[in-house]
Amino acid sequence: MLSEKIKELFRQKGYISLTEEEKQDYINALIDLDIPLESTFADFNLATYGPTFSGRGNELYNVCWFKIYSDDLEYSIESAHKVLKLPEAYIPLDSFEAEGGFFYNRKTGEVLELELGQKLIDFQNGKLQPQWEDFNSFLEWYFEIT
Repeated sequence: MLSEKIKELFRQKGYISLTEEEKQDYINALIDLDIPLESTFADFNLATYGPTFSGRGNELYNVCWFKIYSDDLEYSIESAHKVLKLPEAYIPLDSFEAEGGFFYNRKTGEVLELELGQKLIDFQNGKLQPQWEDFNSFLEWYFEIT
């Protein structure tokens, strides 16, 4: 469940809710991506409409929007697994521009920030753990909510 701080931010920013038809399409996208519907990550994607959300100098994906309306998400997921050699549980939360980005673990709900180079090597060698243990704490950091 999204935290009250996040819900309030969404109300203030005017992020619109989905129609029932759109919501069903988004639910189907989450199921197709093997994301638990009871997760905070699912709540975020079902509570917002639009492709991206700005924060901390980059754009966070609404993965449902990208799954439905673009081929970019599938390409990004494939690249994350084949090129970066991330476990299958991880999906990208952004476009990995400037050789860095965020990844959501579909199994644990954790969020990982990676960059090419030492951070990626450390993660692959088990020396770097996800920086956020849940999606709410990541969103609060990302949107700079105190």
